[in-house]
Amino acid sequence: MRIFRRGDDGPEVVDIQQRLTDLGHELPTEELGGTFGPGTDAAVRAFQAERHLHVDGLVGPDTWGQLVEAGFRLGDRTLFVHGPFLRGDDVRALQRKLDALGFDPGKQDGMYGPATESAVRNFQRNVGDEPDGVAGLHTLATLERMRPLEDVLGRGLVRETEQLRAIQGKVRGAVIAVDAGGGSVTEPGDVQQALARALVAELLRIGAEPHMIHVGDGDASARAAEANAMGAAAIVSLHLGEGSPESSGPTCSYFGSQVTYSPAGRHLAEMILEELEHERGARGRLQRLSIAMLRETQMPAVQVEALVPTNEAEAALLEAPDVVVGIGRAIGEGVRRFFEG
Repeated sequence: MRIFRRGDDGPEVVDIQQRLTDLGHELPTEELGGTFGPGTDAAVRAFQAERHLHVDGLVGPDTWGQLVEAGFRLGDRTLFVHGPFLRGDDVRALQRKLDALGFDPGKQDGMYGPATESAVRNFQRNVGDEPDGVAGLHTLATLERMRPLEDVLGRGLVRETEQLRAIQGKVRGAVIAVDAGGGSVTEPGDVQQALARALVAELLRIGAEPHMIHVGDGDASARAAEANAMGAAAIVSLHLGEGSPESSGPTCSYFGSQVTYSPAGRHLAEMILEELEHERGARGRLQRLSIAMLRETQMPAVQVEALVPTNEAEAALLEAPDVVVGIGRAIGEGVRRFFEG
């Protein structure tokens, strides 16, 4: 999709503004006709911060998708398994309520997939209704009468924490998906591809089985689907950092939303960040993000931004092959520590 930013105008910007105001964000009157000015930029950034997205003021696929999802409230529509999966805050609310009552919907990711359908069927069966897996008005009303306590720890989160203990000692032979942000690892001169090659070499050295994601640039959902299809034990997505020229240091991100997060993804991010900080001699950042690559993958996932090219000193490091190799080695060591405890 087209990416909208400050300076743009037109009916698409009007749609973005309407969705922001519906969610309670105030915009200057002079911009409401479809002008993407400083007020709209500030509102987009505030929305991105609330939703654990990259705070850059750009309305791309992740931000637009979540603007749409945020407009759905539980009961607005009938929920069922659909291709592609239905997504929205209504699905998240349903997942939280089911989880609180002991019906496991899997990761509370806001996507109505097979795990959520199974939880709905189990709930319907438990209350004596036809277990059709469709969350319509009757099922939702029955669910509300149970008065689920929604501030309890999710079953999916607890289960993933327990599964961390079973991962230890299994790096040899583990399939590790490596995502270079789309494109081909054979492209010369591309830093992300060079980082991917360095990481692949290190993973092979420690006995893992690295597999590159081959789906093209710009389609994170398709790349996540490829990782799921290969049955990867973990995925590392490589990017370059963004920000002001003063920004520096590595950033490692894991899946997290307003209501939940991935314990395994966080642990993997922590291990990689520690190794990158040691390799680079620079403090880094750990953050939760609800972007597609981390949200839609079914295994522990981390996005690594090892360098910030807008920083002159870090941009100079991009030209040094030994730096790239060292970063790949550090990320691989973080993966090894994650699997071997």
